[in-house]
Amino acid sequence: MAKQKKQPRPKAITPKGFRDYFGAEVAERTAMLSKIAGVYHRYGFDALETSAVETVEALGKFLPDVDRPNEGVFAWEEDKDWLALRYDLTAPLARVAAQYRNDLPSPYRRYAMGPVWRNEKPGPGRFRQFYQCDADTVGSASVAADAEICAMLADTLEEVGIPRGDYVIRVNNRKVLNGAMEAAGLWDATHPQHYEAERGIVLRAIDKLDRLGRTGVRALLGEGRRDESGDFTAGAGLEPDAVEVVLSFLDAATDEVSERNLKARMNYEASIGISPYLTEADRKVIFNLFDILHDTRSGSDAVLELLEIITLCRSQGYGPDRILIDPSVVRGLGYYTGPVYEAELTFEIQDEKGRPRNFGSVAGGGRYDDLVKRFTGQEVPATGVSIGVDRLLAALQAKGRLESASVGPVIVTVMDRDRMADYQTMVAELRNAGIRAEVYLGNPKNFGNQLKYADKRNSPVAIIAGGDEFDKGVVQIKDLILGAEIAKNATLEEWKDRPSQYEVPRDQMLAKVREILDGQG
Repeated sequence: MAKQKKQPRPKAITPKGFRDYFGAEVAERTAMLSKIAGVYHRYGFDALETSAVETVEALGKFLPDVDRPNEGVFAWEEDKDWLALRYDLTAPLARVAAQYRNDLPSPYRRYAMGPVWRNEKPGPGRFRQFYQCDADTVGSASVAADAEICAMLADTLEEVGIPRGDYVIRVNNRKVLNGAMEAAGLWDATHPQHYEAERGIVLRAIDKLDRLGRTGVRALLGEGRRDESGDFTAGAGLEPDAVEVVLSFLDAATDEVSERNLKARMNYEASIGISPYLTEADRKVIFNLFDILHDTRSGSDAVLELLEIITLCRSQGYGPDRILIDPSVVRGLGYYTGPVYEAELTFEIQDEKGRPRNFGSVAGGGRYDDLVKRFTGQEVPATGVSIGVDRLLAALQAKGRLESASVGPVIVTVMDRDRMADYQTMVAELRNAGIRAEVYLGNPKNFGNQLKYADKRNSPVAIIAGGDEFDKGVVQIKDLILGAEIAKNATLEEWKDRPSQYEVPRDQMLAKVREILDGQG
């Protein structure tokens, strides 16, 4: 009889592009999400949880084809339907808004938090599963909804620990970008598909302004650009005059108004009634954009939308140190139809080669008035923002601004197995008082192993009671942190006088543990 072949053991390895999160990381994320939810709730948004699985048809952006049915999403076929893990939290919202449109209030204001999945090539810091945190208003065409999202985003960043001065929220309008394309000769209203490839190149070039500078963007708008490695990127092939139009559009936030246009600016401001809340920089960029785009179909209306958004933000006290107009903000997704915004962290960190760089974007969003229309056939205005939770956590970690969420439980050690009921009584007393605690449930034979376990759990306190302690009616309470925070600022002589273990009467155990925990901060 042939010997039966053993089944190979499965490899204990995380799938490529995924990662595991342990106690402290999960606690830090939970604490941060709780703070974000608090801000969203304060603004009147309600929580929504949707299924992690949607039909691929509902997701819309990555419909399966014959050759690559899993393009962009994790999808599978079931009963002749294609299902997929959600790619983001916006597409499920569009489905919900359409499905429950007769039951939901209008406008519908919701926030959602949870993991999303993307079947894309993983890389350093780029995973196939990550958390998003969204807030959206569905059913309002007013740009006041966009202004509110920007204000709420600023409040959220400050709430989680990003102080004013370390972030800026940049606002633009997709219709302003369309006007710039029209001014550059890249828009034909009768044939919108014309120049589509060129417009894509221009938008990608604008999006790289902070990395490539004007010289690099100019090259991409023209014939193309060769990078340091020798790789060549084809350009949009614009004529020199069209290149200058696009560059002047990008410079709208920095160029001084020329003497030639000073009178025109004064007349323009008088005609539309510029708000006294606006700063000089606001007035300048609004006029410069209007001066470039006023002859285009969509440009002037889009500039007025930007003017209203920034006026509403300024009237609430959000100055240019927090929210400003930036014509270079593009946002990658094609479904944006109006205002777009991006939250950038401006402080420096070091990259993998030790070079200083700005941390960059942690959140973005905009108006997407056509997304719900896919389901209903009727236009439903909507706007919203998405925070990259993992990037925001990384930013807080880089600046040392995460609150410590890794303190372990108080450990009740076991000196006598026959006394387990007494140890459980102790731990119940601690838990009932709101103190995180556990009884050591491993092999109690080696007491040193119990303290090693407590060290691995980052436990602040250990409670010790053997036969002698029970006979005397006392417990030993060991300070495992040893006042480390105090020790950083204490002299050696002061430290010598600080005890690390206390013997207290059993009925004073709870009070002494509280005292030690309070002393540890």
